[in-house]
Amino acid sequence: MKKVSIITVNFNQPKVTEELLQSIFTKSKYPGLEIIVVDNGSEHDPTAEWGTLYATVKFIRSATNLGFAGGNNLGIRAATGDYLFLVNNDTEFTEGLVEQLVNTLDEHSEAGMVSPKIRYFDKPDVLQYAGYTKMNYFTARNNCVGQFETDMGQYDQLTGETAFGHGAAMMVRREAMEKAGMMSEIYFLYYEEMDWCEHIRKAGYTIRVNMQALIYHKESVSVGRNSPLKEFFMNRNRILFIRRNCPLGVRMVFWPYILFVVTPRNMLNYMKNGQWGFIPILIKAITWNFTNSIQSTNLGYPVKR
Repeated sequence: MKKVSIITVNFNQPKVTEELLQSIFTKSKYPGLEIIVVDNGSEHDPTAEWGTLYATVKFIRSATNLGFAGGNNLGIRAATGDYLFLVNNDTEFTEGLVEQLVNTLDEHSEAGMVSPKIRYFDKPDVLQYAGYTKMNYFTARNNCVGQFETDMGQYDQLTGETAFGHGAAMMVRREAMEKAGMMSEIYFLYYEEMDWCEHIRKAGYTIRVNMQALIYHKESVSVGRNSPLKEFFMNRNRILFIRRNCPLGVRMVFWPYILFVVTPRNMLNYMKNGQWGFIPILIKAITWNFTNSIQSTNLGYPVKR
């Protein structure tokens, strides 16, 4: 039986993380789980208190916020499992979740990663993820299958290969991770899991979705207005993703699309919505990609570390 390491990252959400741990303890019957919680530079260090409450859990503290990839990579380095199950701390487990994902990797030796079906926690019949469509690399656009639809089992037959796993819940084969490398920390927020999927595929593995496995995600169905931080990293990293993963011919089509279609359209939307402050943020995100290499450690935006 394969050993599974569950890895999650906490940043100023101790109650949410504790709810995840309780769901793992009550819903998962998989034997010998290794559970690792990384506190990613929270203002208050909860690890000492947690150590007395959850004696079987391994807690790791980073003094600074390492971002999504950095926090998970810290957990990966400490993990000993054959399969690494990375989950957002705002998820909750269901019965059979781990077993189903393990079965997928056991039965499909070519699979490097598998994600479960994801539903919204606050609307438990509504889908968030049933796989991803293939990306159009000329525009860096694709779709999340089933998002915001009531789950009537309409996508259950899609169990199999998918274009990308979902960052909220992805089980990775250690061998695939070792060949592809860990998640790139240069993204800090957004696109790092898609980049990881690209590298796992290039290492010779497939990405799968198991629609018989279910996890709930506490991300709200009603997405609010974007923050300046999100707007910067979504735009910066969309371009960075293409720069890192696509050949010159694709990039030569992508850049005019970004500069002469996306940028004017976004600016018009900002003005229409009274979000004038987002215009310099968009320009900053684009400029970063002209002035920084694809290995740059310069985030380009002040973040709480």
